[in-house]
Amino acid sequence: MQPSYDELVELLEPTVKALGYELADLEAHLGGPHGVLRLFIDAEAGITLEDCEIVSRQIGSVLDVADPIGGEYRLEVSSPGLNRRLSKQEHYERYAGSLIKVRLKRLVQGRRRLKGLLLSRDSETVFLRVGDKDISIPLDEIDTARLVPDV
Repeated sequence: MQPSYDELVELLEPTVKALGYELADLEAHLGGPHGVLRLFIDAEAGITLEDCEIVSRQIGSVLDVADPIGGEYRLEVSSPGLNRRLSKQEHYERYAGSLIKVRLKRLVQGRRRLKGLLLSRDSETVFLRVGDKDISIPLDEIDTARLVPDV
């Protein structure tokens, strides 16, 4: 059985933090011949290729010792990019006032995709301004939330 998202974060986040980075996000597409474990790291000064290599070596060692993933997979380490996914409470706090795109798990108020100004988030709800309306979206209804880059 493959580890859950939370189990992988719990295993890997301390190493990433000890190296001076934030584990901004993690994607795991495991099981099967082309498995991928993708870590997105961030730092105040930004992320370089060298940063990714440092984290990749250390995380590779942690995974070799703990061996939580059965089968073959490829480890990738990257920056979260300009359209980063918002996955933690801190992300919503840091990017309050920014434009975001939200994809919902199902239709809510007749819509599945929203684009609006991120106002705030509490433990159960995200608050957006879409056009001239403030709306609240239950966290468990959100499939993904991403920043809209200002370019």
